[in-house]
Formats: sequence, structure tokens, C-alpha cells
Amino acid sequence: MSLYFGLSIRFLDQRFHGQGDGGESEWPPSPLRVFQALVASAARMGKGQLDPPAVAAMKWLEGKSADSPPIILVPHVPSPDLAPPGYCLSVPNNAMDIVAKAWCRGNYSNKGDANPATHRTMKTVRPTHLLDGNSVHYLWPLSDPLSQEIRDHTETITQAARRIAVLGWGIDMAVGDGAILSAEQVDALPGERWLPSAAVADGGRLRTPVPGTLEELSIRHKGFLNRLEENRFTPPPPLSVFDKFDYRRATDPSNRPVAAFSLLKLDASGFRAFDTTKWALTVAGMMRHAAVCAAKRSGWADSRVNTFILGHAESRGDRKHASAGNQRFAYLPLPSIEARAQGKAPVVGNVRRVMLTVLDEGYSNDIAWIRRALSGQMLEVDRGKSTDCVEASQKGVALLSLLPNTDTVVRAYMRPSTAWATVTPVVLPGYDDPAHYRRRLKRGTDGEQQKRLLNCLNERAEGLIRKAIVQAGFSQLLADHARIEWRKVGYWRGADVADRYGVPDHLKRFPRYHVRIQWRDENRRPVPIKGPMCLGGGRFYGLGLFAADFVG
Repeated sequence: MSLYFGLSIRFLDQRFHGQGDGGESEWPPSPLRVFQALVASAARMGKGQLDPPAVAAMKWLEGKSADSPPIILVPHVPSPDLAPPGYCLSVPNNAMDIVAKAWCRGNYSNKGDANPATHRTMKTVRPTHLLDGNSVHYLWPLSDPLSQEIRDHTETITQAARRIAVLGWGIDMAVGDGAILSAEQVDALPGERWLPSAAVADGGRLRTPVPGTLEELSIRHKGFLNRLEENRFTPPPPLSVFDKFDYRRATDPSNRPVAAFSLLKLDASGFRAFDTTKWALTVAGMMRHAAVCAAKRSGWADSRVNTFILGHAESRGDRKHASAGNQRFAYLPLPSIEARAQGKAPVVGNVRRVMLTVLDEGYSNDIAWIRRALSGQMLEVDRGKSTDCVEASQKGVALLSLLPNTDTVVRAYMRPSTAWATVTPVVLPGYDDPAHYRRRLKRGTDGEQQKRLLNCLNERAEGLIRKAIVQAGFSQLLADHARIEWRKVGYWRGADVADRYGVPDHLKRFPRYHVRIQWRDENRRPVPIKGPMCLGGGRFYGLGLFAADFVG
């Protein structure tokens, strides 16, 4: 049975004023902020000192947070563009030393420097407004069965949480509690779920304690107490022992950096266009070959080339080419999204650009490498292989030129949108008619039987599409609540019938459809999702590629 240690903080007011780096609003409240509040509360219980059980419990919690940062459940808050405006307060500017010097000189005029009211400044306040609750929950996974030591640590932390008075600014009054929870109890907790992502050296959203944070807090506290020794001010040392973790909503996909390139003619005089239906798969294959060559030039090990670039995991029994999962490059030829007539829906055109990404998180260094390695390189086909897009005697096909992510077409595949539609069909991850419903329909049945069989076909296809959503790295929550449409004919003007697109040989036996998805959360509210988005069995070759802001 899955168990969690849950720490709950309930604000007395449905506003939170805490700020992160650069004075930006911090939401959710970071695990480090809660850890500091726990340490302060435990120290008050020990009359200014942490007793040995509290020290052991806090060290356990900082180690637990470093290994498994907590899941955070929070009330919904307004999106930045809909958040209430801030307001300004006139506050003291901490300049009473200037006033004191004026008084020491005998200036009691209560004017200029001698007037405390002169030394004030304006402070901007932008609280985060909590819309549907006032409780924040932090959840650390625990192993089952629990040892007595872990139970003692959680009880000590719970006692400290119950004595928390403030979390955030001094006006953010709060009370806390803790408990060991089952998975069923966690699922019943209200709130928006935020999941931890990889720790990053720069750019992470929320600070998290790590081993050594407690000791650093003790040093900082001693520095604060001794800041005025020997008639001089020595500021306490800043807190530096912590990690930064990216947190994202359960409805948000993982951050996927990309490397985008334009396909140019060999003399760089213009774009080199490839027909999307016939040759997009060939372009993906040429990009994969170029990536293999670049990796070998850079000294990559054969095992890493086989898994990360070619997508071949270690053989398992009779499976000679097992999948490497999403931890590999995806080669996505990008059909142009062209506005050919004013007032009409855009048209899907030929492939003139290509994008490389990883359908998982934590691979920004590999994407940065592929940008450098492939920029200015030539796409090639095997000499002597004749195609409609290259002469048999010609080896070079196109030049790769690095593109910014602000390119108009690239943006169509990356910008946030609540609705997405395929420009290439999704290959379903399974058969949509294993019970031969279509064969039974052809034999002739009554109306009720036809309706039942058609419903079974629809449920099967819908279930496979939702399965493909999860396989592509999106959350089960998104997959469960998305509104899905599918058909053989494309949703974009210019998209061909799904069965006419080239697919790898091992995927030809699976059905393929054009799909449109409208993303919703558990409350049926639209959720903007950022691309790139590629679903289904051929997602590493550009099949099942979606474009944003579909116009019906």
C-alpha cells in the first residue's frame, strides 16, 4: 500500500504574499519556506534550541526532500493575466540612523532629516489570491511498512507544524498539521496538484531543502544574533545550501526544449520543400542519420547512440529492437502552416523545416548539443537510392540552418493552446477492432445492434488515443478529461487522408486517424498546453504531429 507523509498549512486569509527570487510572487509556497517555518517552530518549542529528536527529524526531512521533493496540492489561483492588480503602501525606509544623527546634532525641528516621516518609501504589494480554498498540502512518499524511527520523525514534525504561526510575510497567518496518509486519502484531498521536476542549477521554480540546509540555517541564525557585535553591523550570511526544482501542474506537460532547423537548397538560395504525405518520413530518417554521424564525430559511445539517437533499448529475449521509451530524440518534420487567403483557415503545406526534441524532461544539454552539431550540416540519402525528391546520382539533399523558436511556423507547433489538431495522422498504439465489430456490421444487424457495435468501436478508438496521450508523456489527468475527436479526413485544410501517409513497416498494421484534442482539467475548464505535441506509435518520426490554435 502506498503511504505519504502529509503536511498541511491552512492560511487564515485567502491571500499569500510570499516572494521568490527577484521579488516575483512565489506560488506554490516553496518546500524550503515550509522547512524554515518548521525549524523556527521547533526552536520555539525548545526555548531557542532544537532538541535532539527535532534535529534528527529535520535532517530526515531535508534528506527526504532532496531525494523525493514533495507533491504539492494548492487552491486554484487566477492566471497572471486575470490576477487582481497590486497596490502600494507607504512604509518606513529603515533610515532612523539619519534621524538619530540629526537629533544628536541638536536638531529637534521635526523637519527634513529630523522628521521620521520624511524617510518613507512606497512598497508594492501583489498578493496571490486563493480562489477555492485556503489549505496547501505537501506530500512525501513513504515506504511501507513504516519503521518506528520514521513514525517518530513524522510525529515530531507534526508537533512542530501545529505551532506554525506564519508562512510568507508577517501578515500571512497560518496553522499547520501533519499525518501519515494512504493513497486513497491523498486522492481525496482537494486542490490543484503540482509535481516536482528535475533539479536545475538556474531557472528552477521552487527552493527545496537538502542535507546541510539545517546546519546552514543554524549558522545564519547565529549570524543574525551577533550582527551588532563590536559596535559594527555584520549582515548574517545568506542561505546557500538548497536545490531548485521545477514544479509544474499535473495538467502541464514536461518542459521540452527543441532544436529547429530550416531545410535549404544546397546553394542556400531558398527553402528545399518535401511533400508531407510522401516524404516527411524520409526527412525524419535523414535527420536521424545526420544525428548519428554527428554523435560519432563527437565521440559518443555506441550504446548511447543506439539508445538515445536510434531508439533501440537493450534486447529482451526475442525482442531484438526493444523501445527506449521517451528518453530518445524525436525527429519531427514540420509541414508549413500557411495563410494563403485572408479570412480563411490556414493550409498545411510542404515540409520546409524540421524539429528535434525529447518527449521527456531533463535533456536540455542534449538539445543544445544537437543545435551546435547539426547547424550547417547537409542532409544525405544513400547513393544510388532513387526517389522522387532527389536524383539517383545525388547524395546531398538539403542544408540545415538553425532557426529561432520565434519562427512563425515553429511557433505554430510550440505556442500554448487549448485546442490542437493533427497535421500528420496518429498511429494508434493497438488495434481498434480486435473483436471484429466491423465484420459483424457488414453482415447486417438491426438498429440497436448496430448502435451497440459502433459504440464499442468508438470506445476502443478513444481509449487507444487516451493511452497514446499518456505514452507521449502527458499526465493521466489530462488524458482522462481531454475532449477528443478523430476521423480519417484531416482537420486542417491541405491535410491528406490518414491512410495515405507513409509509415514505418512495423506500424503499417495499426490503424491511423487524424485527431483533434481540446484540453480540459478535472473541472472541465480549458487548459492551455504548450508543444511540441506528437502522439502515437510513430511519434519519434513525426507521425501524430499536432499544430496549435486550430481554426475550424
